[in-house]
Amino acid sequence: MNTRTVVIARNLGCQPYSQVWQQLKDFTNTRNESTNDEIWLLEHDPVYTQGQAGKPEHVLNPGNIPVIQSDRGGQVTYHAPGQLILYLLADIQHKNIHVRQLVTYLEQAVVELLAAHKILATTRLDAPGVYVNEAKICAVGLRVRRGSTYHGLSLNVNMDLEPFSRINPCGYAGMQVTQLSEHCELNSVEFVGKQLLTLVANKLGYSEIQYARS
Repeated sequence: MNTRTVVIARNLGCQPYSQVWQQLKDFTNTRNESTNDEIWLLEHDPVYTQGQAGKPEHVLNPGNIPVIQSDRGGQVTYHAPGQLILYLLADIQHKNIHVRQLVTYLEQAVVELLAAHKILATTRLDAPGVYVNEAKICAVGLRVRRGSTYHGLSLNVNMDLEPFSRINPCGYAGMQVTQLSEHCELNSVEFVGKQLLTLVANKLGYSEIQYARS
């Protein structure tokens, strides 16, 4: 198997954030030259996550939803069932891809996905992610360690958006959020995940996706 052109895809269902975060770190810390890159598709139980430089004042009123200090880039965001999580575990050193370029690839994949469903989306230089009518639909946050990335993106599909009102999403007071189901008939996280997986794999030059059982 060519570890540079084959990516392993895993559909993990709904998982607690802390457990998967540890698995991301373990994978990255133990990978070597022969380790294939992987893409994990999943949903998270309700949780707020703070980026490495996350400021506590952006968490306004979390209530009974836990707040976890993560090691990804970016500020605070919210995860819950109905939101697609795509985690990218990629050796960007061997791919000769800079982090900013990788963020652009991920954003472009989401923009193309939305365009396929007749949704016009844009990006912003000052705030990574994807936006529809200036409302955020996708957040991106990565971490690089040992020449490899982990974490990835979250795409709102069909979820309860109310908890976003209890934070300043990604550090921006008053930022509006939206989701796919408000703009088209798509409401299946699994279906959207398959489409986005293909687009991300193409952007990153993988010639084959191999699906794992877990």
